[in-house]
Amino acid sequence: MAAKNNRNGTALKEVWRREENSLCADCGKPDPDWASYTLGVFICLDCSRIHCNIPSVSKVKSLRMDRWDEAQVQFLAQHGNAVAKATYEAHVPIYYYHPVHTDCQLQREQWIQAKYLQKEFMEPGKQLPFSNGVKEGILWKRGRDNGQYFPRRFLLSEREGCLKYFTKQDAKEPKIVIKIDTINATFQPEKIGHPNGLQITYLKDNRTRNIFLYHEDGKEIVDWFNAIRAVLFHYLKVAFPVASDKELMSRLTRNFLKEGYMEKTGPRQKEPFKKRWFTLDHRRLMYFKDPLDAFAKGEVFVGSGENGYSVKQGLPVGVQGSFTWPFVITIVTPGRDYLFTCETERDRQEWVAAFSRVIEQPMTPQEYAVEAYFKLKP
Repeated sequence: MAAKNNRNGTALKEVWRREENSLCADCGKPDPDWASYTLGVFICLDCSRIHCNIPSVSKVKSLRMDRWDEAQVQFLAQHGNAVAKATYEAHVPIYYYHPVHTDCQLQREQWIQAKYLQKEFMEPGKQLPFSNGVKEGILWKRGRDNGQYFPRRFLLSEREGCLKYFTKQDAKEPKIVIKIDTINATFQPEKIGHPNGLQITYLKDNRTRNIFLYHEDGKEIVDWFNAIRAVLFHYLKVAFPVASDKELMSRLTRNFLKEGYMEKTGPRQKEPFKKRWFTLDHRRLMYFKDPLDAFAKGEVFVGSGENGYSVKQGLPVGVQGSFTWPFVITIVTPGRDYLFTCETERDRQEWVAAFSRVIEQPMTPQEYAVEAYFKLKP
């Protein structure tokens, strides 16, 4: 018996070491140490917990702690992550978001269920709930002024290239019409205080507007998220016909590079430092009095190093400030320096790293146009 267990353990390690099994089959996290012996996939601990909730299709074991019998090891050897991907992800629409290990629980949960439970991507041309160019339904929207959530009717139209919402279910005229090319969507369960929380941002008069939404059904809110990506992808295909799909994919929805509290001072650098919530959305640094504010109190354009932008630790030479948090960051722009303070050194290093990634990238023609607008702002 011991010899047989040793043989199984050795065979299991050989399958486990295959390059195709070096990343979690569902979120891409390195070094997965769990596996589903009914699906034949190698997965991380977090994804294994989601698999435990779909026992009708997936049963999991630890690769390190559990015993594996010969039949289970042989099944893994015959399958593995590459075979599973070719089977369960054979026809994933190009716009459909593939969650990674840093994404929220909801996204990974719905992705796993869509693949293995609903089997949405195994057959070509399967009708998805958002593939007909129109999606309509009720979402709970946070009021801009009172902070309460109310049911609102939303309509997403590929033909019109916009997202609309109506304050009343039977209203004929929408409260707001949002052009699809200005929209971003990102899941924000912690900020919104709901596991299915989705933040929509869009530009209104070149100023960022936030809408906070949720739906009690996790699949429904993820369907809305992917529907927005589908309509945006269609718009970009028409607007940029010679661009590759890979180029267009990079312009769909994006997560914010960094969010959190910092303190800031005014343009004269003598005003008291005030605590604000900051969001870095690529080249737009926005700050809010409250994380759930509809509009930012201000925005800063963060350009590239070759155009005179840089980030530094500490205060500029000759500047003295009165602030509560001791870890200072200076953003240098052609127009002025912006001073921020962080509560901890770790926060400062994370912000500096995020700013540096943006500043290191060359600017696109569209970003030069945005920079020109910021320079013209009073």
